[in-house]
Amino acid sequence: MSTPRVLLGIETSCDETAAALMVDGRVVADRITRQVLHEAFGGVVPELASRAHEQLLLPAIRGVLKDAGREIDEVEGVAVTCGPGLAGALLVGVAVAKGLAAVRGIPLYGVNHLEGHLWSAELSQGAMPLPFLALIVSGGHTLLVGVKGFGNYELIAATRDDAVGELFDKVGRMLGFSFPAGAAIDREALAATKAVRFPRARFDGDAPAFSFSGLKTAVLLHLKAMQLARPENLPPDVRGAICRGVMEAVAAMLERPLQRTLESGKYRALVMAGGVAASRFLRARLESLASASGVPFIKPLFEHCTDNGAMIAWAGSKMIAGGLPPAPPDLEVRPSYPIAYGRGR
Repeated sequence: MSTPRVLLGIETSCDETAAALMVDGRVVADRITRQVLHEAFGGVVPELASRAHEQLLLPAIRGVLKDAGREIDEVEGVAVTCGPGLAGALLVGVAVAKGLAAVRGIPLYGVNHLEGHLWSAELSQGAMPLPFLALIVSGGHTLLVGVKGFGNYELIAATRDDAVGELFDKVGRMLGFSFPAGAAIDREALAATKAVRFPRARFDGDAPAFSFSGLKTAVLLHLKAMQLARPENLPPDVRGAICRGVMEAVAAMLERPLQRTLESGKYRALVMAGGVAASRFLRARLESLASASGVPFIKPLFEHCTDNGAMIAWAGSKMIAGGLPPAPPDLEVRPSYPIAYGRGR
């Protein structure tokens, strides 16, 4: 089977409905629609997310085709997120991709969402030096991964409870921010001149890990001690100090295992990816850490930090380049889908 020249990427793992078109190895059109309806609930409602994907996905596909000046008959392959993510949301994307592949008689590739994030920086930065150390930080995941090549990964550390993005949303709710709250906390932290000192979880020994639930509890107790009836009653400088304290604590907890791992001298770059990789505060801190460790700091464009179709099309193209066969016509979704650690493809 020949390599598809025109590859469609589809992403519906959570609350972004996204599609992208890649032509001859280059993304030529990319559309992302964030489902704002979840703001009223302070978090993603799975059933509503699935229904919104049903309404938004086909217009997104038509949109990228129009943007690229292409017709649906020109698509020669489709790559779709099949996990991890919300089962109902994944089903919408996979069902559309399977239908398109069946009707057009074109190959279908099931992409691991985490693998999409892992390689997303290549969309703007080009091929990354191998091996590299990757930190994936998002609403659902906080992982430290050693990368020897596409499909050849070593899990170094993971969160034992909340992911960083999940922490930001929960703290944001306490502070009266709308969902998602990460951008607001980041903005407040950067503007603040003082910071509340919050405790940081530490894991010593040979098994590094992350934990952020204690920080969430510390913020809650700090606010309760202030005896305010409503979070909007917080003076701006006090809210800013809390946000900066949260960001400094998160940065410190991420930096410890990163620094220890980079000291091994095994890795040629530090890569940060995932939705939280858009944080300017964390980018600055990790760039300084990488510089002190003598390796480049690589991150995606801001638009490729959030869930997007371009990273799925790119990961699909890497699957094809690696000689992986297309998915079967009965491709199933995998809500829990870890990266294939410990083995090459």
